[in-house]
Amino acid sequence: MSVSTAEPKRWLVLIAVMLAFLPVVLDMTILHVAVPKLTLDLGASNTQVLWIIDIYPLLMAGLLVPMGTLADRVGNRRLLLIGLLVFGTASGLAAFAPNAYMLIAARVLLAVGGAMIMPCVLGTIRRTFEDEAERATALGLWGMVGAAGAAVGPLIGGGLLEHFWWGSVFLINVPLVLVVVPACYLLLSRVEVTTPGTWPIGQAALLILGMVSVIYGIKAAFGATQPTGVVVLMIIAGAALLVLFARKQLQSKTPMLDLTLFSRPAILAGMIMAMVTVGALAGVELTLAQELQYVLDKTPLQAGIFMIPIMAAAAVGGPLAGKLSSLFGLRQVASLSLMVAAGALAHLAFSDFHQPGLIVPALLAVLGLTLSIGLTASSIAIMGSVEASKAGAAGSLEATSYELGTGLGIALFGVFMSSAFSRAMQLPSDLAPDLALQAVRSIGDTYLVAARLPFDQGAALIAAGKTAFTSTHSVLLSTSAAMIGLLGIVVFFLLASYRGASSAESA
Repeated sequence: MSVSTAEPKRWLVLIAVMLAFLPVVLDMTILHVAVPKLTLDLGASNTQVLWIIDIYPLLMAGLLVPMGTLADRVGNRRLLLIGLLVFGTASGLAAFAPNAYMLIAARVLLAVGGAMIMPCVLGTIRRTFEDEAERATALGLWGMVGAAGAAVGPLIGGGLLEHFWWGSVFLINVPLVLVVVPACYLLLSRVEVTTPGTWPIGQAALLILGMVSVIYGIKAAFGATQPTGVVVLMIIAGAALLVLFARKQLQSKTPMLDLTLFSRPAILAGMIMAMVTVGALAGVELTLAQELQYVLDKTPLQAGIFMIPIMAAAAVGGPLAGKLSSLFGLRQVASLSLMVAAGALAHLAFSDFHQPGLIVPALLAVLGLTLSIGLTASSIAIMGSVEASKAGAAGSLEATSYELGTGLGIALFGVFMSSAFSRAMQLPSDLAPDLALQAVRSIGDTYLVAARLPFDQGAALIAAGKTAFTSTHSVLLSTSAAMIGLLGIVVFFLLASYRGASSAESA
């Protein structure tokens, strides 16, 4: 399709689906600055806090491919509108959850709504923009919304928590959804080419149960939250379900997931890039949000302001990635941006956040810019490697990578942080054994225990907790730098044969 015969409303359609994507991406990070306040108000344990944060991306990871296939059956517009309504309803329930368990349940419903929205957004962009240069620009703008939305989440959350209770970070989604639903209803085409046949709900159940079982088993293994036998059994059962799912896909004439897509190096590179980068970024943001508030005694708003350089730079990175890829090639842009991001993280690992000066904001800006470029490059690699008829499947694979990266990144960072914190914690000698056991789990638990102690004893415990948390700073960020640097090398080789959409049409 030439630009002259392209969809005339394509840029308005892009605005509509970007607005639909915004509440989903905001919900990935807006909760980070609310963790300390939420922990204290609900009396949530460290395990409950991790599940409140983690259940959203982990469940979405299992739901995205089935929902992408469902979108091909019923149409992107219809499923997108349903997903927005589910998401808005779940946001209201989460805002007024009376305890940690109800909040976890509301986050499950949020994941269902988000899983309906994300594949429809990417699928709509791929189908609307056939011209390769325009598609790169559109994906760059979409990447800007994703990166800036994730970065601005802590700032918005901090501002809300200055004046309202922790539930306001969820309630903010409701008016946003009320604006987005009519925009999508009016702008998105009512006429869509859909895939004939029924939605294979049995295959969807296999994939969802298999992925959730394996991911939960891995998470439980790292966190030692379940007996070893239960963890092993869960991972084996999940893997068996995924193998059965794969066999059914290979045998089916109309598979839910086209497994041949994994044979394309650019798609594999894009998925790995999205998963590792998002995982590291989510873990780093959660670590910084807690350090700024727990250790440096900043308010949620001050913590959000501290992260503004990431937000501002990320907003530039998306559109810039499309232009740079057209000028210098996707392979060079993707790998170089990741290597520079690794260098920024390594420098941040040994920076003093108590005295940030100009160097820390500058490093945060470089990190936001380069990771945003890298994430947009992953979208260009994936969506530029498939023909329009497979846009839904490719979009769901990319979205799955984002959610897996976010979920596993938060889980692994949380477990690693808890382990390092426990080893570094030097408890006051007069602390009761049962309180000592809780206090070493996390810095949030330290604050909960301190609130039950006399002032002097509680102050001593909090001081010990701050020292222990600070000692984990360098190790966490150094590990992230190593992961991103290794990813840059892997991507350089995987994208060696990338030729863009022109080759995808003949694939």
